[in-house]
Amino acid sequence: MARITIPTRDDAPAASQPVLDAVHKQLGVVPNMFRLIASSPAALQGFAANNAALAKTLDVKTRERIALAVAQVNGCGYCLSAHTYLGLNLAKLSPDEVALNRSGASADAKANAAVRFAAKVVRERGQVTDADLRAVRAAGYSDGEIVEIVAVVAENIFTNLLNLVADTDIDFPVVDVAEAA
Repeated sequence: MARITIPTRDDAPAASQPVLDAVHKQLGVVPNMFRLIASSPAALQGFAANNAALAKTLDVKTRERIALAVAQVNGCGYCLSAHTYLGLNLAKLSPDEVALNRSGASADAKANAAVRFAAKVVRERGQVTDADLRAVRAAGYSDGEIVEIVAVVAENIFTNLLNLVADTDIDFPVVDVAEAA
């Protein structure tokens, strides 16, 4: 059971309800994580705006690959379960690709550089080397896209930490962080 109250849509603050309605319209459901964030209208509005902006960056496959790597590094079962589901069903990643992403890699050469870099950013708390930056640039990423990779990492760190703190009930098919990637 979650350690922070997860409101229903109707119990969420009035200022959060329009965002929850938009999530429902887009996904057909409102995952527990969104309702958890809805406890703070400011946090939900910021998260939704950031999420919408980042949806215009990189491509959905790369964003989901990064989310899987970050969730695995941070040991967040909620986010790993959610992004495994989204990776398979929204981004159309293969199960083998999802496993690679969890380990901080990808079968796609360009995406491999982004996922490796993202995982290193998390593990090293941003203390990457010049060689790390050269590798991601050599794969074809511009400096602007490197900023976007870090922004996607940061967004996922927020949700990982929040879901770990709250011990959010997983409302996706459960993926065990401890299982081999």
